[in-house]
Amino acid sequence: MKLHDLHNTVPRQARKRVGRGDGSGHGRTAGRGDKGAGARTGHTNRPYFEGGQIPLIRRLPKRGFKNPNHIEYEVINLAELEELFEAGAVVDAKVLQERGVMKKGDRPLKILADGDLTKALKVTADKFSAAAKQKIEAVGGSCTVIEHPVYNEMERRAARKAAAAAEAKKG
Repeated sequence: MKLHDLHNTVPRQARKRVGRGDGSGHGRTAGRGDKGAGARTGHTNRPYFEGGQIPLIRRLPKRGFKNPNHIEYEVINLAELEELFEAGAVVDAKVLQERGVMKKGDRPLKILADGDLTKALKVTADKFSAAAKQKIEAVGGSCTVIEHPVYNEMERRAARKAAAAAEAKKG
């Protein structure tokens, strides 16, 4: 056995040596075809390029409207508060997160009226539905709204727009 008889035992695909004459099978155009941008050096297709065809994202219908100012709340119902807390307990986002009820801590908290409440609780949240506030206060509890300048500004803007629209309608 001589050195030139040795070869690697792991099977590997042979490297395609392009542009090395017609006998190699990859000569002349070197596998790039004739003419066009693809035959030129430095050409790359961007992802999702469909060869000049109208791209899929432009063919699909666009529907609806996504409000950039939409606030997504973490929603808790009164039924959950009834199960988790004893009478006189203080309920806020921090306590709810410690108990594993609130999934995400970055969203503002809103209390909704689904279920019944029999205990007086001191609830602090970013927002209450009218029915939830009524039910909490009916059993002797209290509702405290956290003042957020961002949310309040958006509500003020919405109120101003509504007032302006009503004024325009009158006049």
